[in-house]
Amino acid sequence: MHSRMIIAIDGFSSCGKSTVAKAIAKRLGLKYIDSGAMYRAVTLYFMRNGIPIPDSDELVDFPFDFNPVLDKIQITFQVNPATGLSEVYLNGENVEQPIRTMEISEQVSHVSAIKTVRKKMVELQQQEGEQGGLVMDGRDIGTTVFPHADLKIFMKADPMIRADRRFKELVSKGVEITVEEVISNVVGRDYEDSHREESPLRKADDAIVLDNSHLNQEEQVEFVVKEIEKFKVGC
Repeated sequence: MHSRMIIAIDGFSSCGKSTVAKAIAKRLGLKYIDSGAMYRAVTLYFMRNGIPIPDSDELVDFPFDFNPVLDKIQITFQVNPATGLSEVYLNGENVEQPIRTMEISEQVSHVSAIKTVRKKMVELQQQEGEQGGLVMDGRDIGTTVFPHADLKIFMKADPMIRADRRFKELVSKGVEITVEEVISNVVGRDYEDSHREESPLRKADDAIVLDNSHLNQEEQVEFVVKEIEKFKVGC
């Protein structure tokens, strides 16, 4: 039953989507794909190679063909045997750590709004779904990538709580940053993700809302597991 199930988890930045999605995938024995990591990997490639990144008001008439650049980018996922979790590789390099920096966070919404980038990533994500059941999280999984997913979860939390979580995560990794900078990043990404022209962040009509403002990880996972059980009963 679970082996062919597709679970889409969407929501705002720093909501813990990836953490919940990984836990669900591990519990059900499904493949996990972090779509946000794919866009972060593209962003890392752009920044390393001096590829211009347009602001939101430059997207329509931006004079640059991104297709030849995207043809040079290969993104894959491999399971880390030590943790049992999938990690993202960019052209054969494990970039799980480099893509999580604040510099990438500040640019990824701009890169993910580029139509050609979004089209390429959606194609790759849908190809992953054709190979069998999976859990995928992102911004447009239940609306664009897998509109017919078996279960759709939309995660949200108070912006200040999300910013605090993100700040503590970065500080624990040794990143020097202020709370104000993180709040600005979270609020800015919320706006850009929700207002971009190409596949904006929005709740699918049939998605179940999970507000995790005051829930720990275990409670969030149990919430999704209960919804999966309801799905099984309804089949």
